[in-house]
Amino acid sequence: MTADTLTAMPAPLTRAEAFGYWLKLGFISFGGPAGQIALMHEELVERRRWISENRFLHALNYCMLLPGPEAQQLATYIGWLMHRTWGGLVAGGLFVLPSLFILVALSWVYMAFGNVPVIAGLFYGIKPAVTALVVHAAYRVGSRALKNAWLWGIAAAAFVAIFALNAPFPLIVLLAGLIGHFGGKYMPDRFRAGGGHGKANKEFGPALIDDHTPTPPHALFSWSHFRRVLVVFVVLWTVALGALTALHGWNGVLTQMGWFFTKAALLTFGGAYAVLPYVYQGAVDHYQWLTAGQMIDGLALGETTPGPLIMVVSFVGFVGGWTQAIFGPGSPFMAGAVAATVVTFFTFLPSFVFIFAGAPLVEASRGRRFLTAPLTAITAAVVGVIANLAAYFAFHVFWPAGLHQLPDPWSLLIAAAAALALFWLRAGVVPVILACGVAGLAVKLLL
Repeated sequence: MTADTLTAMPAPLTRAEAFGYWLKLGFISFGGPAGQIALMHEELVERRRWISENRFLHALNYCMLLPGPEAQQLATYIGWLMHRTWGGLVAGGLFVLPSLFILVALSWVYMAFGNVPVIAGLFYGIKPAVTALVVHAAYRVGSRALKNAWLWGIAAAAFVAIFALNAPFPLIVLLAGLIGHFGGKYMPDRFRAGGGHGKANKEFGPALIDDHTPTPPHALFSWSHFRRVLVVFVVLWTVALGALTALHGWNGVLTQMGWFFTKAALLTFGGAYAVLPYVYQGAVDHYQWLTAGQMIDGLALGETTPGPLIMVVSFVGFVGGWTQAIFGPGSPFMAGAVAATVVTFFTFLPSFVFIFAGAPLVEASRGRRFLTAPLTAITAAVVGVIANLAAYFAFHVFWPAGLHQLPDPWSLLIAAAAALALFWLRAGVVPVILACGVAGLAVKLLL
């Protein structure tokens, strides 16, 4: 940074410039939420200086309190702060749409050509890598969240509840939240949030939305605005689900997908890995839209495409629409594409509502323990739930024929190599998955 840079105000931002950036971000947002947030920080705070670091972190900490994909919500928040509702819709929508188109194309390749030896070999190597990724996710979340014996106990109890008792994920979240509520009241030091994302410590020069820039009028909380947003959300959701019910009946596949993924969207405290066990319970065990192996493959595709990891639900929708032949046996691609779009709509609609209606209200209550203590306990429970997901994946990958047989040695070896790369070499997710896919292909071709 030169002295002139540190004192010069950036040029005013046009809608066209904002649209171009959000579109570009939608195609390059690899690396999960951490990588996506880092990309936005580098571009918006350091280079373009559209928003100051303090305001960026302020928005990020609020998004961390909400259910849903925090990186997508952060993009929506900043777009909304800069250009009102239009900006939020563009920023949040373009964060998702490129990933949807890419996943629909990859899902079609998977369903149409998944039994081709080359494709099957690639996924043979990818499955153990995904198992290692889930273990690594549990470690990452746990290392930040489990700060004392109480939180470790909540994580262990959540694991036992879902693994041994098959307790539903919403019940685990509810009980953890209640424990956090009372824990924050009577033992506040045990349920203190883990520090968030820290405070700004660098100066990049003046920003368009700076530390002391007054909050724009549209970002101030008012009950009338809050009610209007909720009414629009309820109308959109009711019309969409009502249309699906009228066309396919309440028990139709698309209707049930809309209802199920609305519930999933409201339970994603702790990131995408937190809601995957719930999606697994519903999509694999209850509705049987796809198999456990297909769920693992879908997670691999979600990890290797831009956009939030929760976009794996689009794969779930595509496979469910394809296998259920909702438009008849002659239109599997159309069925999959429509189902993926329906699932994506119902999964992300609440995220926009949380920003447009709730961001000013959340801002007014920032840092109050009545919010942070329950979320601290829920995050601890999420660690146990993710560990259970890793156990499920390991069972299906390492013992594909059942526990009565020896584990697959090549899958174990590939998983161990992936874990080594993730934990000790700190390799990126995409290189690990690609390398393991090549290794799996080599095993299948040589054996």
